[in-house]
Amino acid sequence: MRLLHTADWHIGQNFFGYDRKEEHIFFLNWLKDQVQETLADVLLVSGDVFDSPNPSAESQKIYYKFLHQVSLANPQLQIVIVAGNHDSAGRLEAPSPLLEEMNVSIKGIVKQTPEGGIDYNNLLVPLKKNGVTEAWCIAVPYLRQGDYPSSETYSKGVAAMYTALYDELLKVKESTQPVIAMGHLQATGSELSDNDRSERTIIGGLECISPEVFDKQDIVYTALGHLHKAQRVSGRENVRYAGSPLPMSFAEKNYKQGVNLLELNNGKLENIERIEFIPPVKLLSLPKEPKPLSEVLEELELLPDGEITLQSPYLEIKVSITEPEPSMRHQIEEALKGKSVRLTRIAAITTRRERESQIMTYEELQAVNPLEMAQEVFRSRYDNEMPEEMAKLLQSVIREVQP
Repeated sequence: MRLLHTADWHIGQNFFGYDRKEEHIFFLNWLKDQVQETLADVLLVSGDVFDSPNPSAESQKIYYKFLHQVSLANPQLQIVIVAGNHDSAGRLEAPSPLLEEMNVSIKGIVKQTPEGGIDYNNLLVPLKKNGVTEAWCIAVPYLRQGDYPSSETYSKGVAAMYTALYDELLKVKESTQPVIAMGHLQATGSELSDNDRSERTIIGGLECISPEVFDKQDIVYTALGHLHKAQRVSGRENVRYAGSPLPMSFAEKNYKQGVNLLELNNGKLENIERIEFIPPVKLLSLPKEPKPLSEVLEELELLPDGEITLQSPYLEIKVSITEPEPSMRHQIEEALKGKSVRLTRIAAITTRRERESQIMTYEELQAVNPLEMAQEVFRSRYDNEMPEEMAKLLQSVIREVQP
């Protein structure tokens, strides 16, 4: 049995005002080809199908068109999808009665039994080949408060959830059948970029789950989503994030995109192969380190000339400043005219020195000279003295407003 593991598509993401529809279509067409080339029996999608819980009609069309086309081209394919924290669990699972006819299982909502307990069996999916159950999948969506057994902390609750699901599965599976676990969570020992806001933790770090949760005898692979960097967790070869197929921010521009191909044989995980995907649009950060505006403009001159197309790179510009540059954006936009790049943002970066905090009384604050205060703020922000012309203008304003 062959399985492809992917995650974090984020269909519908708006990248600094640019629509990424064509990039997502490009990836999904590539993924469809991989399913055929690898003769995959199962496709695992570990959450964050969409970038928003309320995706546009166009985003949903891209998603459902892919499911239809890949199922039509590969009648043997079974697809298992779990909801991520960006997805609406109810919206994602709503068309399940129709999609089940295409052998697509979607798990978004943690359902309850008539007695009011957790319906564990609903999250257990048999993985079949030629109509025979060859393995099982513990398909767990992103868990919110109330979805898991009552526990002291979120991490303990999620751990209890997986343990209960595994115990329930042991009642129905054969001893020779391996288990695949799915989840959309942050595992302890995983790596995320220090400055990447797109994959920030949801509960202030308290949601980190120990990979020991998946150290059960028959769990041969854990297919995770949520973190955008493809990686093994805590050195475990069989606990992995597939990573996002497109970089979601400039902090992710050096990530390696792709999917994981698993091969099961005689109840064992025989091989894991990484299949690389090259996104159609590059992310450029210029310069590598912030430089003064004059030097940045020189670098921009070296960019290739041409029309702006859907394949033109996204460009981030980093400028080192020591004082306000009112015409900076205009100068940069002029320099980019005729260049085949798409400007996303200009980061004005200052060098700030740590300064001692000073506690002042109300009387002392009243005695502070407004110009001196402004000059101190300027020094703190730009690590430089306020220009004399600016100080004169500010002083004239202060004189006008003072009684």
